[in-house]
Amino acid sequence: MRLRLLFHHHCFDGVASAAVFTRFYLARVHRGARVEYAGLLHRPGSLFDERMFDGDENAIVDFKYSPSDRLTWWFDHHQSAFLSAADEAHFRADRSGKKFWDAESKSCTEFIERVARERFGFDDASLAPLVHWAHVIDGAFYESPAQVVELREPALQLMQVIENAPEDDFIEWIIRALVKQSLADVATSREVQSRFAPIRERHLETLAAIRRKIKYARGVVNFDLIDEGFEGFNKFIPYYLRPETTYSVALTRTPYRTKISVGSNPWSPRPRAHNIATICERYGGGGHAVVGAVSLATDEIERARRAAREIVAELQSDFRE
Repeated sequence: MRLRLLFHHHCFDGVASAAVFTRFYLARVHRGARVEYAGLLHRPGSLFDERMFDGDENAIVDFKYSPSDRLTWWFDHHQSAFLSAADEAHFRADRSGKKFWDAESKSCTEFIERVARERFGFDDASLAPLVHWAHVIDGAFYESPAQVVELREPALQLMQVIENAPEDDFIEWIIRALVKQSLADVATSREVQSRFAPIRERHLETLAAIRRKIKYARGVVNFDLIDEGFEGFNKFIPYYLRPETTYSVALTRTPYRTKISVGSNPWSPRPRAHNIATICERYGGGGHAVVGAVSLATDEIERARRAAREIVAELQSDFRE
């Protein structure tokens, strides 16, 4: 028996979701199953290929829905969980009892743990720290911007490794380690810490670059890192540098996409008035009410910059000094 488990790649909640689902699946569904992993990333064009679903059973966690007849299990918590109205109708017509969606859940990890416990009688107290940190990280329930930018807790160091480690097989190593070990043991392991050290240095370089590039006006900060060569950044740096802001809009580029990242400050002195997922959906992206993104082709830099300017203007539209 072989399970193919597809998960949101380079994402703490995606990795934690994969680990929690694996523990549940091996304990309550098929104890002797061989689990094989594959990461999914948001990108322009089609997100799924039928060849991805090559297991005896196939599961997706923390990622958009696929109407494939080969999909057995699905868990997601994003507002923008469906690529089309037809996909949502397909999900709502499903009667398998193995596909679940809750846009109110702050993390997919806690959603899987809750469904597994309430519907399938799976209860593993040792998962509590992993569920807790997935809730904190994906829901942005940090004590302060300093906590998440200064990265003193091992769980946050592991988050950085998951988001930035270039080796796809090491992300799988983390999942398999979390299936067997505690979060603390994995986060403080030599394998994780040896990768965190250079990532921390890059993080400090990114912090310095954003400090140089960041612009603030009418409740919104924005910056463009495309020409700087940084493929990503700690999403809380804008609020660490400009605590007075309500929203952030940033541009980055990787080998496979040009990305517009849109976020809101959990510590903002003003209440959030916009649904970010709804804004991003108009440009082909999505996410949550408080954070989202748009993925364009790598050569669509000017289109991305134009869209970013429009998003900044919309977020500024109701701001009053």
